[in-house]
Amino acid sequence: MTSRLIERTFSLRSTATQVVMEKPYILATTLGAPGGIYECFAPFIEKHFTIVPYERFVQSKGHSADKIQAVFVWGKTLKVDQNLLQSLPNLKAVVNGGVGVDHLDIPLINSFGVKVSNTPHVVDNATADIGMSLMLASARKIVEGHIFSKSRESDDFPESSLGTDVSGGTLGIIGMGRIGYKIAQRAQGFEMKILYHNRNRRPESEERAVGATYCTSLKELLERSDFVMVVVNLSPQTHKLIGAKEFAMMKPNSIFINISRGLVVDQDALVDALKAKIIRAAALDVTYPEPLPRNHPLLSFPNVIVLPHLGTHTMETTQIMVERMVTNALAAVTGGQLPDEVKA
Repeated sequence: MTSRLIERTFSLRSTATQVVMEKPYILATTLGAPGGIYECFAPFIEKHFTIVPYERFVQSKGHSADKIQAVFVWGKTLKVDQNLLQSLPNLKAVVNGGVGVDHLDIPLINSFGVKVSNTPHVVDNATADIGMSLMLASARKIVEGHIFSKSRESDDFPESSLGTDVSGGTLGIIGMGRIGYKIAQRAQGFEMKILYHNRNRRPESEERAVGATYCTSLKELLERSDFVMVVVNLSPQTHKLIGAKEFAMMKPNSIFINISRGLVVDQDALVDALKAKIIRAAALDVTYPEPLPRNHPLLSFPNVIVLPHLGTHTMETTQIMVERMVTNALAAVTGGQLPDEVKA
């Protein structure tokens, strides 16, 4: 075999291998950029996919549009609207990182023959942990103590530094789903009395396992709880579920914690309740908008903790979320059933 023929043979083999080995294309906010998946997770995604950065896609007016089969949504920087869907003729799935999909128009996406998935279950422990963290930090004034240590002008603790006990207190959980139940399990360790209000009552065996008591009305839960934690999904039924009327039902020494979605709470009513000292304090992992403007009234209260939606913000949970996104996307591009498909 001549050298020219050998070269041609290897060239053909190499081309064939490239065709076989070419990875599916996905569209995603630039990894490591603001609003994108952290760059440390890039090697795992790139092992399975060729990533088309959304910013380059927009600038090039549709770079590789016909090759893109999945869109990775992380946060809300990449908007999946009709224009984007029309520009991706071979799109098979919109894969969301996280549980909440209220920012996605699922009926619209489905109308293009495109499936939607999220990453449920994997976020449960981390979100329950942040709920407990907020309750403890607010009750024991952890943030205020830290600030005192950094900028104290005296060694004497002011009377205002007195916190309130969590152990033995009554925790009211609004929304006893997977995450709410895990919070109840954790609260048991603090010997708390646990009340819950849900659309559907849990089996008595599950109630007994965590020592939880079902409240048929939200009013009953609010009136009896020292700590009120909201863990519901955002829906038309839960939009501004907690407002002025609900805050007025709470104990004056109660602490309000929200780890669900910002729009579940009427923030103006919360501000008014804090100003009027209708409740003791509030601790929020979610707001609207996210993050809050720096001049927002909620950021001015010494008895309010506001986090920038850190519920699932751990290395371990984020890794699992990215893995689930890859699993769902691979199922979509190979014509399989998406393990975590979300129906309209």
